[in-house]
Amino acid sequence: MSLAKILWVDDEIQNLKPHILFLEKKNYEVKPCTNGADAIQYVLEENFDIVFLDENMPGLSGLETLTEIKAKLPNLPVIMITKSEEEYIMEEAIGSKIADYLIKPVNPNQILLSLKKNLDTSRLVSQKTTSNYQQEFRKITMDLGMVKTFEDWIELYKRLLHWEIQLESISDPGMSEILESQKNEANSLFFRFIKNNYADWFGTGDKPILSNTLFKEVIVPQLKHENGTLLLVIDNLRYDQLRVLEPIIYEYYKKIEEISYFSILPTATQYARNAIFSGLMPLEMEKRYPNYWRNDTEEGGKNMFEKEFLQEQIKRLNLKIKHEFYKIISVNDGKELVQNFAKLKENDLTVIVYNFVDMLSHSRTEMEMIKELASDDKAYRSLTLSWFKNSPLLEIIQKAKLDGMKLIITTDHGTINTKRPSKVIGDKNISSNLRYKTGRSLSFNEKEVYEVKNPKDIFLPTIYMSSSYIFAKEDYFFAYPNNYNHFVNYYKNTYQHGGISLEEMIIPCLILEPK
Repeated sequence: MSLAKILWVDDEIQNLKPHILFLEKKNYEVKPCTNGADAIQYVLEENFDIVFLDENMPGLSGLETLTEIKAKLPNLPVIMITKSEEEYIMEEAIGSKIADYLIKPVNPNQILLSLKKNLDTSRLVSQKTTSNYQQEFRKITMDLGMVKTFEDWIELYKRLLHWEIQLESISDPGMSEILESQKNEANSLFFRFIKNNYADWFGTGDKPILSNTLFKEVIVPQLKHENGTLLLVIDNLRYDQLRVLEPIIYEYYKKIEEISYFSILPTATQYARNAIFSGLMPLEMEKRYPNYWRNDTEEGGKNMFEKEFLQEQIKRLNLKIKHEFYKIISVNDGKELVQNFAKLKENDLTVIVYNFVDMLSHSRTEMEMIKELASDDKAYRSLTLSWFKNSPLLEIIQKAKLDGMKLIITTDHGTINTKRPSKVIGDKNISSNLRYKTGRSLSFNEKEVYEVKNPKDIFLPTIYMSSSYIFAKEDYFFAYPNNYNHFVNYYKNTYQHGGISLEEMIIPCLILEPK
């Protein structure tokens, strides 16, 4: 069986006999052709894997033949071969989406390299990626037993993400399954690390950047840019989702620095994002700004006063800056901001909260179609990328680049695909989030949660004197015994946040300058 079937089109094909014999010895099947008209007929009658096409032929030229072939078979790879090095010919060929461009005289190894690049790349990359991950698997397994600090966890999580994205493009599902089991083990150990260390981060010892310190420690030092700074907080964006958006972002911006910080607990918007803009922990927000803070059981939106929280933090830090705050909760909001973007030039800081990724993940829970489109992390990344390419958010980034603005992209928390139910019982005022619960008289499986009996220890408010918090570990989600099976089936394999996992807690922050 041949490795591939090649159509070689050249009006002097007899002079290429040595090349054809060379390829046949390498187990390629080569069909010779002397003109463009026959070539077009052949590709319609037979299945070729690739075409070698001479540019300078009598009758139909190579470019004309290329146009006809691409019109009929747009996905058939064509390698253009020519004596001419004229720029316009190269541009015409490249514009017609050729697979490669070779200058005569070509040697057999050039031909072989071009074949492998165009036909064997997927297989070769798959083999190399698999081999590299197998080696890295052993290193990560050993390192998992040695992770001691929050810095170690950041680096290990980023390594796992790297391989997750690398492995999604290969054809070996077994490798992805191995990585998934390694991620599960990592999340189990990470839960233990958070349970043992989280409360200590509010003392005087070594601690990571947290939601409440992000603005002061990371954003403020970037505010002296002559063309202003744009802070994009894309709600609910995981590290892996940002990774797949980066290649598009880097068409307009270059990365200056990447900082990783930790979301506070609960890893839920009303806690984490309010902490970013206020520069305070939830307990402090409740005490200082009771008109702005809403507890879980109180009615009304829980993130209605982010702009006010930001203004208060800017005052507290004594920053003399012109700033504006925008929250984008619909496509129309985004389009309107794009149209009025010119007025942002005068700001030292423009903050935009973009809610669409959060809406996407919640829609995935509520809408069966979205649930089908984002059935796993790979599909969720793909859906996020598709949205971003066609979103007003990308237009905002493009406008910011043209205005020379510095760009900071971050989020408030991530999400995890919840797969295992954990039974919980409480009174009627228990909070509704599936990844954390607060209230009194909570009954739960102690092995599946991090319990905080005194919320003040981690600077969280209490609804009642006896209120406590519990946070789900790994990929668990809380379910009530009442109507248990329906509840579990409805929420299983949905993206949730509020609990303890690498995906929810370790957060990216990109600092970029325009190209």
